Order: sequence, then C-alpha cells, then structure tokens
Amino acid sequence: MADVAKIRRYLDKRLSSLRTDRLSWWQTWYDISRFIVPRRGKFLTSPNQSDRGKDKNTSILDGTARLALRTLASGMTAGITSPARPWFRLTLGNDEIADQSENKLWLSECQRRIFRVMSQSNLYNSLHVAYEEIGLFGTGIMLVEDDPKTVIHCHTLTSGEYMLALDGKFRPNVLFREFVMTVDQVVGRFGLNAISPSVQSLYESDQLEREIIVAHAIEPVDDKFTHPMLKNRAFRSIYWELGQQNDLLLEVKGYHEKPFCAFRWNVIGNEAYGCGPGEDSLGDVKSLQKMQLRIHQAIDKKVHPPLIADPSMKTETANLLPGGITYVSTQSGVGFKPVYEVPLQVQELEMKIKETQERINQTFYKDLWLMISQLDTVRTATEIAVRKEEKMLMLGPVLERLQNELLNPLIDRIFGIMLRNALIPPPPQSIQGFNLDVQYVSTLADAQKAVDTTGVERLVGFIGNLAAARPDALDTLSVDAAIDDYADMLGVSPHILNTSDQVAAIRKQRADQAAQQQSIQNNLAAAQGAKTLSAVDVGGGQNAIQKMIGA
Repeated sequence: MADVAKIRRYLDKRLSSLRTDRLSWWQTWYDISRFIVPRRGKFLTSPNQSDRGKDKNTSILDGTARLALRTLASGMTAGITSPARPWFRLTLGNDEIADQSENKLWLSECQRRIFRVMSQSNLYNSLHVAYEEIGLFGTGIMLVEDDPKTVIHCHTLTSGEYMLALDGKFRPNVLFREFVMTVDQVVGRFGLNAISPSVQSLYESDQLEREIIVAHAIEPVDDKFTHPMLKNRAFRSIYWELGQQNDLLLEVKGYHEKPFCAFRWNVIGNEAYGCGPGEDSLGDVKSLQKMQLRIHQAIDKKVHPPLIADPSMKTETANLLPGGITYVSTQSGVGFKPVYEVPLQVQELEMKIKETQERINQTFYKDLWLMISQLDTVRTATEIAVRKEEKMLMLGPVLERLQNELLNPLIDRIFGIMLRNALIPPPPQSIQGFNLDVQYVSTLADAQKAVDTTGVERLVGFIGNLAAARPDALDTLSVDAAIDDYADMLGVSPHILNTSDQVAAIRKQRADQAAQQQSIQNNLAAAQGAKTLSAVDVGGGQNAIQKMIGA
C-alpha cells in the first residue's frame, strides 16, 4: 500500500519549489494582464474573494491590443485548427503501404471518427481560449481528459495558476497547479469520503459555496513512490487539499499518455515558460495608454481650462454653463480667464497614437490574419502571393513549435482514448508494425508548404522558355515528380492524383491505342497501294500485282 504521508511531503515540497521558480515571471504576466486583458491570469489563489467581479479595466484607455489579440486567436483557430475543414491527415511511414486501397480506407475512417469526436466535444472552444493565452502570455496549457459522454473533455488553464518543469530534452512534462473549488464542486468531483473532515463539516452544514484551495500534480511515473493506480501507466495525476492533513489525497490516477498540452510561442534556452506578442508589445501598450491619457487631459484643459479671477469676485456667484450669465463689476476688469493656454496639436498626437497602434497590430500579426481584406488597393494575384509568402516566413517557427507541442500530443491523446474505448476500427493486417504519421493540411500549414511552390514554378517556367530554343531541355524535367511534389506542397488530397500503377496503365493503354491506330493506317496504305498496282497493265494480260506474285 502506498505511503500517503510520503507522497504528500514530496508533492508539497515540489509545489513550493516550482512556485519559487515561477515567481520571477509574475510581474511581467501581471503587467500584461493589467494593460491588455485584466480578466486573464490568476496571481493570488485566495478562497472566498468578494471582489472578483469588480471593474478591472482602470488601466486601459485604448483597447487596440485587446482587439488585436482577439483577431490573433480567431486567425489561429481558423488557420491552424479550423472546425469547418480538415486540418490534419493520417498516413503511414511507408508511402507504398499507405497507397493500398484498404489502408487508405482505414486511415480515412480513422480521420473521420477523430474529427467527429473533436466536433462533439468542447475542444475547439478550449483551443480558442488557449490561443488567446499563448498570444497574451506566451504559454498555453490545455488538459485533455476522457469523458463517458463526449469521449474527451478539455480544460484551458490561465497564467498564474500553473507551474511547469521540463524533461532532459527541454520539453514540458510536469504540470503543477493550485486553484479554488467550492465545497459542492469538491464533493461532486471526488466524493464525500475522499475529502477532509473539515470540508465534510462544511458540506453537512450546507455551506456549499465556501471555497477551498485544491492542488493538482501531473508528472511522469517514476520510482519515487508506488501506487496501485499507477501500474503500467506513463503519467500520474494526483489531487490533494492544500494545507490540510498530510495523510489525505483526493484522487490518484494514471494515464497512458501525457494528459496535457503545454505549448509556447517562443522559447529562450531551457526556460519552462514562453514569451509571445503580449510581452513583445507591452512597452507600446503602456505608451499608448499614457498618450491617450495625455491627449484626453489636453482636450479637457482646452475645453474646460483652470481659471483665474479677481479676488473681488470671490463672493460672487459664477455661472459657467453655456448661456449662463456672471455679473462682474466694471471696476474688476475681466471676470475670468484661463491660467494658461494649451497649444493643442491634435493632428500630431493622433499621428503618434496611430503609429503606436500599428506597431501593436503588427506585433500580434493582425496584418497577417486580415492581409487580403486590408489591402488598400486592388493588387495582382502574384503580389498577394508574395506578401503572403513573406508573412508565412515570419510565422513559420511558431507554427512548427505548435505542431510539436500542441497538435502532435493532442492527436496522440485523442487517438489513444478512442483506441482504448474501441472507437477505432481494427487496422488491416498489412499495416501491422507501421507507425502512424500526421500530415497537417490546415490553411496555415498549406500556406507554409505553398512557399516552396514558387521555386517549382520558376524552374518549370525557365525550362519551358528554354525549350522554345532548345527542345532537348525538356529531357531534364521529370514531369511526374514535379506534379507529385507540387501537389504535396499545396496539400492536395492524394485521391485527386492517380497512383503510379494507374498512370502506367493509362500510358500503356494510350500506347496500345496509338500502335493499333498506326497498324490500321499501315494496312490502309498497303490496301490502297495494292489497288493502285492492280490497275496497272504490264502487258501479257497481267497487272502489276499478278506479275509480282508470279515472280
């Protein structure tokens, strides 16, 4: 039997260590949250807070960054994991085996079932929130649990409530978090017998909305301690009440694969947390708020300036409303006048603000997501393709990291859950021993591949132009290979193109038809020649044909 007290000591110690390592990131995350999306991020895990619903937008006078973040999240959702179109394709490590008809049908059926599970769960909603997190804080975390009704259920974490650690290859493989749950939620999630006596007392006294702090740890299974629930499992998940008695665990569970996806926008060295557009734009965002504050103050002082008046008017009633009358003694001179004049140059201030807003939008890649719709004038398709190619090169490293840290673990996790629940059809015998591969065919993935098509187009065009003067230049071009590579770069479905065997059969049939036609033409020519010779009189009552036969 597992030593619960030993497990608790280990968990509390590592949680404290990870919390200390994360501390230096907090101020940056807090500033990002404060000036862009104040509702994001949880930096103080305190139960029963009464001020959660208060206005938190007091530091925001210009919402450019928030709107740019929304555009980024929507663009990533539609461009990487669109719920409206397939964004990945299953294949095998061996193309020849994958091209067999029964294997193609099996792979296609697996894809269809996986997409159906994704669409029926809350995956796409969770991914949209996760894209906002990674754009804002540079790191996104999403839990993927199995669910008896929808097969999977996803939950996105926000910055400040989780802690990460890396493995030897600098990949996130440890997740600790601390969060609050109500008494009713704890009992419903873990059961009455699993909770501490103090929480049981709250439940029995109907204090169901009282909150307690719950800690959660996910890490690879090792030999630090054993537990019956962790046998033949790759990862362990443990819940416990933080600060309660040391001999109590709420839940211990094992997983066959990593049950969370931790993905970063950009990573420096072996740091566990990433940095993203939110941090990159923080200086401009703060500057923008300051400029908006100053321009509003300047306008306010221009239209409602501080005034000075003669001391004799101290006891007089002043009416400063439009159309109001203030009676002033003629001996007092001017009744009121501004303390100072504000030389307001609105155009210059607005230009400076616009420049800052454009930099923020560029940092969040808003010009990429809305590139075509924001073209100022009608442009050629070639110019649009070049501009798109430039943007794709800028986003390439981010997309590659998302594929490695988000999409690959996500598909592995969903496939494993479906396989254990008999939701994947039995594979054909011919693919036994081959590993499944994933090819991404989303809008952005296709655009990344399409960057390479420019080189193919230039080469084919060059050979075509050269062939006008030197026809033998066409001998260097492998048309079949060029078509296959071009289709792969564009992400075209392989069903559109014929297989190599089908191409060979079509060409053989065409060659046979050509040979047959040539044979027919030769026979017709011979018959026509014979008819002509039969009409030639060579004397002696013979024609040319008869004489040839006699000879």
